[in-house]
Amino acid sequence: MLVDVATLAADLQVGAGAGPAIDPAEGRPVVLDVRWALGMTDGHEQYRAGHLPGAVYVDLETELAAHASPAHGRHPLPSAAAFQEAARRWGVSAGSRVVVYDSVGGTSAARAWWLLRYFGVADVRLLDGGIAAWTAQGLALEPGEVTPEPGDVVVRAGGMPVLDADEAAALADGAGVLLDARAGERYRGEVEPVDPQAGHVPGAVSAPTTENLRPDGRFLSTADLRRRFADLGVPAGGDPAVGVYCGSGVTASHEVAALAVAGVPAALYPGSWSQWSNDPSREVATGA
Repeated sequence: MLVDVATLAADLQVGAGAGPAIDPAEGRPVVLDVRWALGMTDGHEQYRAGHLPGAVYVDLETELAAHASPAHGRHPLPSAAAFQEAARRWGVSAGSRVVVYDSVGGTSAARAWWLLRYFGVADVRLLDGGIAAWTAQGLALEPGEVTPEPGDVVVRAGGMPVLDADEAAALADGAGVLLDARAGERYRGEVEPVDPQAGHVPGAVSAPTTENLRPDGRFLSTADLRRRFADLGVPAGGDPAVGVYCGSGVTASHEVAALAVAGVPAALYPGSWSQWSNDPSREVATGA
């Protein structure tokens, strides 16, 4: 699920005295920079100013999502054809190892992690702590753009479980547990910066994804994540069934990753609140 800075630096053969961390026959990992956050518009500029060695920029809005619509949400899943074209541009081939990172504790990079897994790429890891953890170890960044040799990956959807609105509603209604990964004030309906209604899916449990992280942006330990999710009604092992949503299916991917670290399989509701709140037939709850 995760890779730490020391392991990745050795794998990329950067830093003082770094050597290969894996069998060289496996090849260098594909490194993807997914700098994005709600309201952030300069991710590509930040990438050009400095990124991990060899990292390729990934545009979340255009490469990790289809066109937004009220019926499908702000970040619908891309088609297999569109995602395959993007992944090949990033240099992903059959058997590639991939590492993804961002500047927000993995909460945007996790969307690339989830989609790559969903479309059948088996070895995908999040850089624990992201770019901040890299620079904190004194490791250098590279400026400019990286254009790799195109890859040849062939993708197929279905590698990760998904929920539609009815299935999410059923979990929240007692068939399992539905976690809301947004900030608590959005869950409670105190604020809503982008979607048409404030509140949450009735019966969903507030579980802000940022609380999966330590202050330095790294994931909590496996034991701490297990305790956290158990306190929310989600014991390890996958019983009851668990689903996750957020505003538009981005930060919920990070919650799915955190649950996986804790040993809990979970399904993503891609339409999330941006789809739910645009449907007048759906009930909306507010409060704690």
